[in-house]
Amino acid sequence: MPHARPRAALPAALVLLPVFVTAASAHAVLERKEAAPNAAYRGVVQIMHGCDGKPTTRVSVTIPEGVTGAKPMPKPGWTLATTRSAYAKAYPSFHGTVSEGVTTITWSGGSLPDDQVDEFTFLARVSDDFAPGATIYFPVEQDCTEGGYRWSEVPAQGEGARALKTPAPAVRIVAANTTAPAPVKAEAAARTGALAVESPWLRATPGGAKVAGGYVTVRNTGTEPDRLTGATIARAGRGEIHSMSTENGVMKMAPVEGGLSIAPGESVALKPGGLHLMFLDLSDGLRAGESVPGTLIFERAGAVPVTFTVAPIGAQGPTAQAPGAAPESGGHAHHH
Repeated sequence: MPHARPRAALPAALVLLPVFVTAASAHAVLERKEAAPNAAYRGVVQIMHGCDGKPTTRVSVTIPEGVTGAKPMPKPGWTLATTRSAYAKAYPSFHGTVSEGVTTITWSGGSLPDDQVDEFTFLARVSDDFAPGATIYFPVEQDCTEGGYRWSEVPAQGEGARALKTPAPAVRIVAANTTAPAPVKAEAAARTGALAVESPWLRATPGGAKVAGGYVTVRNTGTEPDRLTGATIARAGRGEIHSMSTENGVMKMAPVEGGLSIAPGESVALKPGGLHLMFLDLSDGLRAGESVPGTLIFERAGAVPVTFTVAPIGAQGPTAQAPGAAPESGGHAHHH
């Protein structure tokens, strides 16, 4: 079902507002509460129920005008599809300007029971084409084995969202906070439940590279095991967990099937020369000194947003250059 792409006005920071309406209707919401213009944004659509007891089999989100460079996160067991369209105008991006991009993201073919909840995630960039007080909307379509919902209603001027039966998840623009936040430790900023994510970092890539190595330590401070099953960054088509081993003097790398188990009270360190993240199909290179938003995906904790720092080519740690290290090319045969 087509939806009009709502328009907005000019700069500020964002608050994603799940629209609080009746208990019967407020069941497709955006989990993320804040985002800033001219910055990466991680949208998480939460589906809270099925259709009169029937399981959900399709979820589609419309990316509003002014939100650019959208990339979806794959979900095991679901088929992913996107629609690209021209924007109404050209927008600045991290690397020049963009005049078209993904405007609809659809996950289909899975089965989410009525008594369970799940999240459908995408990464994008919020432009500065909004003014404080404006609201933009992300219409969501939800189809089930029987029936469906169109979470696409937008309140009229002066109308409250409580009057709507199927409101579109809303993003309200607020004035940017110009006060610099106090420094925090990486693990505090990327902690969820019992998991502490410490010092996520990437190696810078040379020109033309299509793969990049990623590293992080994850501690499980809880009483239940969890499993790291994947990772994403906005500039990569996909992310995998790889192992490195030496056989008869030959170093070999291979994907880790099934993910990495993290037992209660233990930690897993992904570092150069051992277990590591491999980001493939890069759309652009990584430069030392950058910060790159991404996500770590866990079996129990779900998708955890993190920020990767980018260290120099050949570095052995988040900020250090490896002594005498030769620069890596994008080739998979180099040591990650």
